[in-house]
Amino acid sequence: MLSQFTKEVPEHVTLADLMDFPEDVYPVGRLDRDSEGLLILTNDKSVNNRLLHPKNRHERTYWVQVEGDITPKAIAQLSKGVDIRINKKTYRTKAAKVKRLKSEPKLPERNPPIRYRANIPTTWVELRLQEGKNRQVRRMCAQVGFPVLRLVRVAIEDLKINDMQSGEVQTSSKKQLFRQLNLSPK
Repeated sequence: MLSQFTKEVPEHVTLADLMDFPEDVYPVGRLDRDSEGLLILTNDKSVNNRLLHPKNRHERTYWVQVEGDITPKAIAQLSKGVDIRINKKTYRTKAAKVKRLKSEPKLPERNPPIRYRANIPTTWVELRLQEGKNRQVRRMCAQVGFPVLRLVRVAIEDLKINDMQSGEVQTSSKKQLFRQLNLSPK
């Protein structure tokens, strides 16, 4: 599903296919076509800037399945920040919190499923960032030699995906949402 309401081609599945949202609702941030997870939809225009502006440093948490048995060296590199290319320019990512997950997280089945190779192991890591450049997690992991197979955003600040299923929508009051996102009311 694309994290937008407009179909670019008729076969695209978009947020508009979930339900009839009010016309003034829009997504805060985006997930690329191959990523999954938590997406905030709101009609409060202040949330977008307050949550996404780099100076506000709101933490986003991802569970990332990478190809191969990720090494402590790669985790250390990701933790310190790595150089990635964005729009033909080199960008040094900020420090991240990275840890290897002890077991595969319980997630809904992915459609389409990831590629599977019997002779190549995979590893799950948790990556916490306070920035969100275009395809940043994928670029970071590729830079340290571990391409991303599956990428799921599981939290933004204290707002967590918990046991939500793919395509499920939950409503929240402004007060509750601001509390979970650590935003002060204006």
